[in-house]
Amino acid sequence: MALFIKRWRPAAGALALLLLGGCASNVPDRIRLSPAYDLRVTEVQAAPKRHLGAAVRWGGEIVSVQNKERETWFEILGHPLDSEGRPRPEGGGEGRFLARIPGFLDPAIYAPKRELTVSGRLEDTVMRRVGEFPYLFPLVRVEDYYLWPLRQVSDRWRDPWYPPWYDPFYDPWYPYYGGAYYPYPYPHPWWR
Repeated sequence: MALFIKRWRPAAGALALLLLGGCASNVPDRIRLSPAYDLRVTEVQAAPKRHLGAAVRWGGEIVSVQNKERETWFEILGHPLDSEGRPRPEGGGEGRFLARIPGFLDPAIYAPKRELTVSGRLEDTVMRRVGEFPYLFPLVRVEDYYLWPLRQVSDRWRDPWYPPWYDPFYDPWYPYYGGAYYPYPYPHPWWR
């Protein structure tokens, strides 16, 4: 028995590492975990000077991308975040903010309507126009960010008259009466 355990111990260890490695997430910790006090965009717009330098984790839908000489600026329509830090599309807009990320990020990949979550510090507020309306944008100096994969849209058609668990081939009498196409229990009384 001891020889059996010695032989299979390395294989069991490798299997455990593979199984535990499948549980790992590639989302950065600063994105996945919320800061101690989670500021909202509207709170910062109401009192911008009081929150300068505060740590934030915001996310939403990319509205526009501007590549500057040494950095990329994003205008993002904020959405509430779920427990993993991904923007919830059904949450509604929480206001717009600007995110300043060092380096070049391709606008074809970071395209409008994609979901982006950023983590960083509030640097300043910037007055810009949304259409003709002057809008106060909080500016985040980004320390970490994550572009979420596109959501998979379910294109399954469902009949509105039947519940989702309905199965037209289900036979509740199968174990007792032999199936949908045999109406009598086994054996039939006159076949004995």
